[in-house]
Amino acid sequence: MGATAVEGGVEFAVFSRNGERVDLCLFDEAGERETARLPLPRRSGDIHHGFLPGAGPGLRYGLRAAGPFDPRQGHRFDPGKLLVDPYAKRIDRPFRWDPILASPPSAGSDSAHFVPRSIVTAAEAELTRPGREAEPAFVYELNVKSFTMRHPAIPEGLRGTLAALGEQEIIDHLQQLGISHVELMPITAWMDERHLPPLGLSNAWGYNPLNFFAPDPRLAPGGEADLRALCARYAEAGVAIILDIVLNHTAESDAFGATICLRGLDNAVYYRHAADDPGRLVNDTGCGNTLALDRVPVVQMATDALRHWRACGVSGFRFDLGTVLGRTEAGFTPDAPLFGAMLQDPDLAGALLIAEPWDIGPGGYRLGEFPAPFAEWNGRYRDDVRRFWRGDQGMAGALATRLAGSSDLYAARHRGPRASVNFIAAHDGFTLADLVSYAGKHNEANGEGNRDGDNDGHSWNCGLEGPTGDAAINARRAADIRALLATLLLSRGTPMLQAGDELGRTQFGNNNAYAQDNTAFWLDWEQADQGLVAYVAKLAALRRENGLLRADRFLTGQAGEAGARPDVTWLHPDGRSLRDSDWYGLDTFGMLLAGPDEAMLILVNRSRQDAEFILPEPAKGGAWQRLLSSSEPKAGGERVVGRLGLQGRSVSLLLEVPAET
Repeated sequence: MGATAVEGGVEFAVFSRNGERVDLCLFDEAGERETARLPLPRRSGDIHHGFLPGAGPGLRYGLRAAGPFDPRQGHRFDPGKLLVDPYAKRIDRPFRWDPILASPPSAGSDSAHFVPRSIVTAAEAELTRPGREAEPAFVYELNVKSFTMRHPAIPEGLRGTLAALGEQEIIDHLQQLGISHVELMPITAWMDERHLPPLGLSNAWGYNPLNFFAPDPRLAPGGEADLRALCARYAEAGVAIILDIVLNHTAESDAFGATICLRGLDNAVYYRHAADDPGRLVNDTGCGNTLALDRVPVVQMATDALRHWRACGVSGFRFDLGTVLGRTEAGFTPDAPLFGAMLQDPDLAGALLIAEPWDIGPGGYRLGEFPAPFAEWNGRYRDDVRRFWRGDQGMAGALATRLAGSSDLYAARHRGPRASVNFIAAHDGFTLADLVSYAGKHNEANGEGNRDGDNDGHSWNCGLEGPTGDAAINARRAADIRALLATLLLSRGTPMLQAGDELGRTQFGNNNAYAQDNTAFWLDWEQADQGLVAYVAKLAALRRENGLLRADRFLTGQAGEAGARPDVTWLHPDGRSLRDSDWYGLDTFGMLLAGPDEAMLILVNRSRQDAEFILPEPAKGGAWQRLLSSSEPKAGGERVVGRLGLQGRSVSLLLEVPAET
């Protein structure tokens, strides 16, 4: 499919079941002047195809499709619209919105001036991938442009690009934090939502794609070669790359949106329409349309795109609004055609697969229901951890479940704790610093009257909304951030950190900053909290060094052998085991983890008041060594027996050690 450079020319192949003719439009080397318009001469089933002799890599081209324009039946063919090849692996300029892209067919109406040209690329050698990628130890979600635009060590000409991420200073930062996998927010070519340009805003996140194969030229001026180079550079540094991929919708939007790619080639096939109204687009995504990922040509396009990115060197994918991947006409099913196609493919089944397990359609929240080997963004983890530390009543038991790996969500399907991607903050919502500084969202800068974004982010402000010079409030916020980070890194599962949260990044209370591509919202490296960076690095190191914290098995509360301690014991501050009746209203508790030859103790105190905890008796006359206290991040190492004082709003980690000689 698409354009394939072969000996003597280029082969073109385009899907269109309901189209009557597909034209190949050729452009000059600058991509400005159309030099020829050639109908693809052959049709095999639904594939329009032909061979262009004498052509080769670098050729700029577009497509036009002729057929019925009958929106009531889902058909929107318009030869006046220049179309980007959905299989193009490179385009010559960014997409930009203009009303002509959504205009109805009319004589003399041509959209070519506003549409990127597809570029024929040379076939590149495929990379050899291992059969199964290594499981992530610590994931770092990162927006390429925001992360690099204000970094003082990155040359200005590289800022905002994939190449900037390959600079040694960036790699040093990732290695200091102990990051195993960088999850790049979308890098495929995208277009602004049509309401943004009139507001003077632009899409900063990339979750509005028009092609699933071509990197956006703003991020990758060199095309896929830039990604290949970055993957190779990171592999040398021991870091893998996961791509956040958007296969649920395209920027062609609703019935008033653009005709620029799939809509112009076969709107009725590529997008899902209402069963009782073939002209009405289903909007399970909230973005105006939903890809019909249970249909053969759409499944083929999706899996071809994933294989393409795998060949570039990426280790896996995070799927935005992943429930759409499993939707059929009857709703979500783990046996959906796209899942089957992916999981029978040796290369894709060996990739890391992470779902955002929800969309806004009927029955769209599917946390815990994706087929193995999918992992999932655990939204319950995020919400339960936030609500516990905010002070909501009855949340201690929920926090214990999340610390232990969320067996309530994954055990029944025989998936271990690693299926749970644990996070407290991500791109969609408050930053970690804002989570403890704002009790409500402040999205006025988005131009939507503060109506957009989540209305209940389970946040709190520690006594005052927004920035303050009050040292006491700032100290409370800093303590809460450290407690939240300790909770994240000490929980079983796969931890994920949003880039910048270790720096103390703020978005000024904006919990939906998708349209904030500007200096104020880019990471401010010069104001970074280096103490917090060191604290995250310490937590990550403790996790790496202690298998009890990262084991991929659920806890049972039972001993593995006679005379041994249970694998987990939940403790009251007075030293006894917790009873069911103790959990409601509980502010302080302990989690005693025990293995055959080791034991660790996690102590949680969410009260603003200090607390005293009676410690369990160490084995063989030993002691407990405190490895970490979130309230005193630079302290640690002291041995304690009997009882331990816990500062308010803190998490402590202790290791059982033998008696000193």
